[in-house]
Amino acid sequence: MKVSELFCKKTVFSFEIFPPKPDSDESVIYQTLDGLKGLKPDFISVTYGAGGGKNGSKTIQLASDVKHKYGIESVAHLPCINITKNQAVQILDSLKENGIENILALRGDISPDTVPAGDFHYACELIEFINEHYDFNILSACYPEGHPESKSITEDINYLKQKVNCGVSHLITQLFLDNDYFYSFRERMAIAGINVPVEAGIMPVTNKAQIERMVKLCGIHLPKKFMKIIERYENNPESLRDAGIAYAVDQIVDLISQDTDGIHLYTMNNPYVARRIYDSVHNLISAKKCDILKV
Repeated sequence: MKVSELFCKKTVFSFEIFPPKPDSDESVIYQTLDGLKGLKPDFISVTYGAGGGKNGSKTIQLASDVKHKYGIESVAHLPCINITKNQAVQILDSLKENGIENILALRGDISPDTVPAGDFHYACELIEFINEHYDFNILSACYPEGHPESKSITEDINYLKQKVNCGVSHLITQLFLDNDYFYSFRERMAIAGINVPVEAGIMPVTNKAQIERMVKLCGIHLPKKFMKIIERYENNPESLRDAGIAYAVDQIVDLISQDTDGIHLYTMNNPYVARRIYDSVHNLISAKKCDILKV
């Protein structure tokens, strides 16, 4: 199933997981999936290995297992900066053979330790390549606070429109902690004529090191309300976890009330946290579904 078809029916609720690291216990990720299955997400996306390395094959296998063993629609991430066109064909052929219909097309992070392959410089080029040769449903990423490498939010919106014009049917945002950035971003998209569904990417922050890493990688804004939580509970891991879950739930409730197309939960392979959030918001999502179906 192409996940873009879901948005005409309901508020979409989806998860992201990542493959196990090389040489780690692969059974752990299936324990994660066992924990997530009962939450009945609309789809699960599977990230790609850092640097385009060995985890690529694990992404394909996991995406296939999510769909065929767990009965949940899957989305496979595909960053392009470190792969050649020949490698892209091999990956795309393998995804097709495994019955995967949805791809999250990304440029990928540029690493100072890895020389880019040179065939793809931007996500647009990968999107065009896929559409020229295949019939996948293509998703892509967007950045409510602007991509860290963009000169301005206007430049970033213009580039986003290019991606959509190249054939993207559905967007998922980078994580954010202040919903006002998302609402402003949504308004800018509308002005620019970008009208595809947008899922809000939410990451429950459950430890201080996690948010410090995210700030360094993504440059996200930390609201005062959020910082108060970190300052108060940073030395109490259990309380910080619970406060982080509560903060994410508060974000999601507000987003649903403002008719957000969907919520994409960055689970960090933690089914306990995902369940806590699901238990708090699934009635709201179900109610939204009923409201839509009555129209």
